[in-house]
Amino acid sequence: MTPVSKRICVYCSASRNLSPTYHEVAAQLGQLLAERRHTLIYGGGSVGLMGEVARAAHRGGGQIIGIIPKMLVSVEFAYQQASEMIITEDMRDRKARMDAHADAFLALPGGIGTLEEIFEIMSLRGLNQTARPLVLINTGGFYDPLDEYLQKMRHEHFVRRPVNEIYYLAPDVYDALRYVEAHA
Repeated sequence: MTPVSKRICVYCSASRNLSPTYHEVAAQLGQLLAERRHTLIYGGGSVGLMGEVARAAHRGGGQIIGIIPKMLVSVEFAYQQASEMIITEDMRDRKARMDAHADAFLALPGGIGTLEEIFEIMSLRGLNQTARPLVLINTGGFYDPLDEYLQKMRHEHFVRRPVNEIYYLAPDVYDALRYVEAHA
């Protein structure tokens, strides 16, 4: 049975200097998004994991909506093959538009920008401002230290809700998409 199509926002790195493992997982995600007829909503770049997930989705015939601030168009090289490219004024507008287009959120490993994006969704979920799922794809245990830290925050009462109600920690892209398809 083919799952219902979703608009899935993927947060990830634009770094060019990452382990090939991360690139493989990003390509696998892009391919699966296309195969399952989900629309990729992402940061619009053609480099790093951003470019990898977009190229794989494109090769699979998937729909791709890139959202990139004008200051990064030349830095992250906007992915010209996207089905739609939205150029925003700044990073805040980018995040707001990615949020507005998404039925669910997936996070591949990433840096500070990725953390900012997922923390914003965590905050919205923690305050019951959105029920859309947030899934951290835990490639090679990448998100284990963050999960441990957030569990500590919950244990010490800095976070009201159990963290497993705020985000789901998926071991791989298959589990991440199963979760989103069951909950979005």
